[in-house]
Amino acid sequence: MISEKQLNKEIDLIIENALREDIGDGDHSSLACIPAEAKGKAQLLVKEDCIIAGLEFAELVFKKVSSKYKIDFLVKDGDAVKNGETAFTIEASSQEILKAERLVLNTMQRMSAIATKTRKFVDELEGTSTQILDTRKTTPGFRALEKWAVKIGGGVNHRFALYDMIMLKDNHIDFAGGMLKAIEKTKHYLDINKLDLKIIVEARDLNEVEAILSAGGVYRILLDNFTYQETKDAVKLINKRCLTESSGGITLATARKYAECGVDFISSGALTHSVHNKDMSLKAI
Repeated sequence: MISEKQLNKEIDLIIENALREDIGDGDHSSLACIPAEAKGKAQLLVKEDCIIAGLEFAELVFKKVSSKYKIDFLVKDGDAVKNGETAFTIEASSQEILKAERLVLNTMQRMSAIATKTRKFVDELEGTSTQILDTRKTTPGFRALEKWAVKIGGGVNHRFALYDMIMLKDNHIDFAGGMLKAIEKTKHYLDINKLDLKIIVEARDLNEVEAILSAGGVYRILLDNFTYQETKDAVKLINKRCLTESSGGITLATARKYAECGVDFISSGALTHSVHNKDMSLKAI
């Protein structure tokens, strides 16, 4: 999996690029009418019930743009907050607060939406041994924060990218010439390149599950678009020889039934690609 150092680098890059995109050669609106020495105070108002996420990130942004600031958090990442609550107050240069405002809001609104949706899945799976996973179906350039939001919501991160885990899906298998060839070639590739990466393989039916098990050395089998009964049969066949994951159009309404089939994980791209940003504002006080 991605290291903490790599993750921090990704977050730094997001901040740098977002500020470059938004500020360019200067925030001329603020420069035109607000003195450089002016000090300001603002509060982050939550305008919609949600699981709050992105508070730690917000401080990283203020730290980046401000020479001196004071931030007071009234809630913490992962808390359930109500419409009308204040998440934090910030004191800094007025110009610096305005430089950070849009990046903080855009990010927290989306991260909170993802954390909220993730928490609904987590609550739905309560009492089972199944965990909810995210996917790589993320916004380009924003993945680190979307996966961070999943964790805040109580979910588990899948692989971060193509480099930190092997995942053989249908196209890999077909292009390689079949299931056994794909797995054999993968093991050989890892061996000669001295890479310690876990292998996940997607199965489209029970015959492919049997083929994966016969090949051995697989960390997790992804049961793609299996019915409930097929999932139960696959879990029984695998018999804990490796971990199991259900995927493919699973919704909040169907997640628990899949969990009750005995799978270890359910993955859902909808955690990150199908959310509606939560409403928030940063207001001067």
